[in-house]
Amino acid sequence: MVRPAYDSRLDLFAWIPEVTLNSLDPRAPLVLDTRELGRRPGSQREVSLKVAAPADLGIEVLRVTEGSPVELDLRLEAVMEGVLVTGTAHASLAGECARCLEPLTDEMTVDLQELYVYEDHALPGEDDEVSTLQDDLVDLEPLLRDAVVLALPFQPLCMDDCPGLCPDCGARLADDPDHAHEAAVDPRWAALTEIPLVEQPVQTEQN
Repeated sequence: MVRPAYDSRLDLFAWIPEVTLNSLDPRAPLVLDTRELGRRPGSQREVSLKVAAPADLGIEVLRVTEGSPVELDLRLEAVMEGVLVTGTAHASLAGECARCLEPLTDEMTVDLQELYVYEDHALPGEDDEVSTLQDDLVDLEPLLRDAVVLALPFQPLCMDDCPGLCPDCGARLADDPDHAHEAAVDPRWAALTEIPLVEQPVQTEQN
Protein backbone atom coordinates (compact mmCIF):
# COMPACT_ATOMS: atom_id res chain seq x y z
CA MET A 1 0.00 0.00 0.00
CA VAL A 2 1.42 3.39 -1.03
CA ARG A 3 0.75 6.27 1.34
CA PRO A 4 0.34 9.79 -0.09
CA ALA A 5 3.26 12.12 0.44
CA TYR A 6 2.96 14.47 3.45
CA ASP A 7 2.27 18.06 2.50
CA SER A 8 3.36 20.52 5.18
CA ARG A 9 1.10 23.21 3.68
CA LEU A 10 -1.90 21.41 5.17
CA ASP A 11 -0.68 22.36 8.66
CA LEU A 12 0.17 25.93 7.75
CA PHE A 13 -2.85 27.42 9.58
CA ALA A 14 -3.38 24.62 12.08
CA TRP A 15 -2.05 26.81 14.91
CA ILE A 16 -4.67 29.57 14.36
CA PRO A 17 -7.53 29.19 16.88
CA GLU A 18 -11.03 28.88 15.50
CA VAL A 19 -12.80 32.24 15.39
CA THR A 20 -16.56 32.66 15.33
CA LEU A 21 -17.68 35.31 12.87
CA ASN A 22 -20.25 36.62 15.35
CA SER A 23 -17.84 36.78 18.30
CA LEU A 24 -17.69 40.06 20.22
CA ASP A 25 -14.61 42.17 20.59
CA PRO A 26 -14.06 42.78 24.33
CA ARG A 27 -12.23 46.01 23.43
CA ALA A 28 -15.30 47.50 21.72
CA PRO A 29 -16.66 50.51 23.65
CA LEU A 30 -20.19 49.07 23.95
CA VAL A 31 -19.12 45.56 24.98
CA LEU A 32 -18.96 44.81 28.72
CA ASP A 33 -17.34 41.87 30.48
CA THR A 34 -19.58 40.29 33.14
CA ARG A 35 -17.17 37.65 34.44
CA GLU A 36 -16.65 39.72 37.58
CA LEU A 37 -20.20 38.80 38.62
CA GLY A 38 -19.18 35.14 38.71
CA ARG A 39 -22.64 33.94 37.70
CA ARG A 40 -23.69 34.38 41.32
CA PRO A 41 -27.37 35.44 41.44
CA GLY A 42 -27.69 38.70 43.31
CA SER A 43 -24.17 39.95 42.63
CA GLN A 44 -24.14 43.43 41.12
CA ARG A 45 -21.80 45.86 39.45
CA GLU A 46 -22.26 49.58 38.79
CA VAL A 47 -20.82 50.92 35.54
CA SER A 48 -20.54 54.54 34.38
CA LEU A 49 -18.84 55.25 31.09
CA LYS A 50 -18.75 57.65 28.18
CA VAL A 51 -18.52 56.20 24.69
CA ALA A 52 -18.57 57.52 21.13
CA ALA A 53 -21.94 57.16 19.44
CA PRO A 54 -22.03 54.49 16.72
CA ALA A 55 -23.12 55.32 13.18
CA ASP A 56 -26.81 55.64 12.26
CA LEU A 57 -28.01 56.05 15.84
CA GLY A 58 -31.45 57.56 15.26
CA ILE A 59 -33.79 58.26 12.36
CA GLU A 60 -33.32 60.14 9.11
CA VAL A 61 -34.39 63.57 10.40
CA LEU A 62 -33.10 63.32 14.00
CA ARG A 63 -30.13 61.38 15.29
CA VAL A 64 -27.20 61.20 17.67
CA THR A 65 -24.22 62.44 15.67
CA GLU A 66 -21.70 59.68 15.01
CA GLY A 67 -18.75 60.00 17.35
CA SER A 68 -20.50 62.35 19.80
CA PRO A 69 -20.38 61.32 23.50
CA VAL A 70 -23.01 59.03 24.96
CA GLU A 71 -23.06 58.83 28.76
CA LEU A 72 -24.12 55.48 30.23
CA ASP A 73 -25.01 54.80 33.87
CA LEU A 74 -25.68 51.09 34.24
CA ARG A 75 -26.21 48.35 36.79
CA LEU A 76 -25.32 44.78 35.91
CA GLU A 77 -27.03 42.19 38.10
CA ALA A 78 -26.54 38.44 37.88
CA VAL A 79 -29.77 36.42 37.95
CA MET A 80 -30.49 32.72 37.45
CA GLU A 81 -30.91 32.97 33.68
CA GLY A 82 -28.18 35.48 32.92
CA VAL A 83 -27.32 39.14 33.52
CA LEU A 84 -29.92 41.90 33.86
CA VAL A 85 -28.73 45.28 32.57
CA THR A 86 -30.63 48.40 33.68
CA GLY A 87 -29.76 52.07 33.57
CA THR A 88 -29.88 55.20 31.45
CA ALA A 89 -28.16 56.69 28.41
CA HIS A 90 -27.78 60.42 27.79
CA ALA A 91 -26.87 61.94 24.42
CA SER A 92 -27.18 65.08 22.30
CA LEU A 93 -29.36 65.11 19.19
CA ALA A 94 -29.03 66.91 15.87
CA GLY A 95 -31.43 66.98 12.94
CA GLU A 96 -33.99 69.12 11.18
CA CYS A 97 -37.64 70.10 11.52
CA ALA A 98 -39.89 67.78 9.55
CA ARG A 99 -41.97 70.73 8.28
CA CYS A 100 -39.60 73.63 7.62
CA LEU A 101 -36.21 71.82 7.60
CA GLU A 102 -34.80 74.23 10.19
CA PRO A 103 -31.77 72.71 12.01
CA LEU A 104 -32.63 71.17 15.40
CA THR A 105 -30.54 70.39 18.46
CA ASP A 106 -31.77 68.70 21.60
CA GLU A 107 -30.76 66.31 24.36
CA MET A 108 -32.32 63.03 25.40
CA THR A 109 -32.11 60.52 28.22
CA VAL A 110 -33.49 57.04 27.66
CA ASP A 111 -34.03 54.12 30.02
CA LEU A 112 -32.26 50.85 29.31
CA GLN A 113 -33.32 47.40 30.46
CA GLU A 114 -32.45 44.04 28.97
CA LEU A 115 -31.91 40.49 30.20
CA TYR A 116 -28.91 38.83 28.59
CA VAL A 117 -29.32 35.06 28.85
CA TYR A 118 -26.37 32.72 29.37
CA GLU A 119 -25.58 30.78 26.22
CA ASP A 120 -26.21 27.46 27.96
CA HIS A 121 -29.62 28.70 29.18
CA ALA A 122 -30.88 29.86 25.77
CA LEU A 123 -33.53 27.65 24.20
CA PRO A 124 -33.21 26.47 20.58
CA GLY A 125 -34.91 28.75 18.07
CA GLU A 126 -35.04 31.87 20.25
CA ASP A 127 -31.71 33.40 19.22
CA ASP A 128 -33.42 36.23 17.32
CA GLU A 129 -35.83 37.01 20.16
CA VAL A 130 -33.58 36.83 23.23
CA SER A 131 -30.34 38.67 23.89
CA THR A 132 -27.57 36.29 24.90
CA LEU A 133 -24.13 36.64 26.40
CA GLN A 134 -21.18 35.55 24.30
CA ASP A 135 -18.31 34.27 26.43
CA ASP A 136 -19.79 36.32 29.31
CA LEU A 137 -19.67 39.48 27.17
CA VAL A 138 -22.63 41.85 26.82
CA ASP A 139 -23.22 43.79 23.58
CA LEU A 140 -24.98 47.04 24.49
CA GLU A 141 -25.23 48.51 20.97
CA PRO A 142 -28.52 46.82 19.93
CA LEU A 143 -30.08 47.79 23.28
CA LEU A 144 -28.93 51.40 22.96
CA ARG A 145 -30.02 51.64 19.33
CA ASP A 146 -33.53 50.31 20.02
CA ALA A 147 -34.01 52.57 23.04
CA VAL A 148 -32.94 55.72 21.17
CA VAL A 149 -34.97 55.05 18.01
CA LEU A 150 -38.15 54.23 19.95
CA ALA A 151 -37.83 57.40 22.06
CA LEU A 152 -37.44 59.77 19.10
CA PRO A 153 -40.49 61.60 17.69
CA PHE A 154 -41.54 60.34 14.28
CA GLN A 155 -41.75 63.93 12.97
CA PRO A 156 -39.59 66.30 15.05
CA LEU A 157 -40.69 69.96 14.94
CA CYS A 158 -38.88 73.21 15.71
CA MET A 159 -42.11 74.31 17.45
CA ASP A 160 -45.49 72.66 17.89
CA ASP A 161 -47.31 75.05 15.53
CA CYS A 162 -44.59 75.26 12.87
CA PRO A 163 -46.37 76.39 9.66
CA GLY A 164 -43.78 74.75 7.42
CA LEU A 165 -42.68 75.98 4.00
CA CYS A 166 -44.53 77.86 1.28
CA PRO A 167 -45.64 75.27 -1.27
CA ASP A 168 -44.99 77.74 -4.12
CA CYS A 169 -41.53 79.15 -3.37
CA GLY A 170 -40.24 77.17 -0.36
CA ALA A 171 -39.98 80.18 1.97
CA ARG A 172 -40.10 79.43 5.70
CA LEU A 173 -43.51 80.72 6.76
CA ALA A 174 -42.52 81.20 10.41
CA ASP A 175 -40.09 83.95 9.29
CA ASP A 176 -42.79 85.79 7.32
CA PRO A 177 -46.30 85.19 8.71
CA ASP A 178 -47.83 87.50 6.04
CA HIS A 179 -46.16 85.65 3.17
CA ALA A 180 -48.57 85.20 0.27
CA HIS A 181 -48.76 84.89 -3.51
CA GLU A 182 -51.31 86.13 -6.00
CA ALA A 183 -53.95 83.62 -6.86
CA ALA A 184 -52.80 81.38 -9.66
CA VAL A 185 -54.58 81.75 -12.99
CA ASP A 186 -56.05 78.68 -14.60
CA PRO A 187 -53.76 78.04 -17.61
CA ARG A 188 -56.84 77.44 -19.77
CA TRP A 189 -57.82 81.09 -19.27
CA ALA A 190 -54.32 82.57 -19.15
CA ALA A 191 -54.54 83.91 -22.73
CA LEU A 192 -57.57 86.01 -21.80
CA THR A 193 -55.52 88.07 -19.38
CA GLU A 194 -53.47 89.39 -22.32
CA ILE A 195 -56.50 90.82 -24.13
CA PRO A 196 -56.76 94.58 -23.46
CA LEU A 197 -60.00 95.75 -22.01
CA VAL A 198 -62.01 98.18 -24.16
CA GLU A 199 -64.23 100.64 -22.41
CA GLN A 200 -67.71 100.77 -23.84
CA PRO A 201 -69.38 104.20 -24.14
CA VAL A 202 -72.18 104.81 -21.73
CA GLN A 203 -75.47 105.22 -23.53
CA THR A 204 -77.95 107.69 -22.12
CA GLU A 205 -81.67 107.54 -22.60
CA GLN A 206 -83.14 110.18 -24.88
CA ASN A 207 -86.64 111.40 -24.49
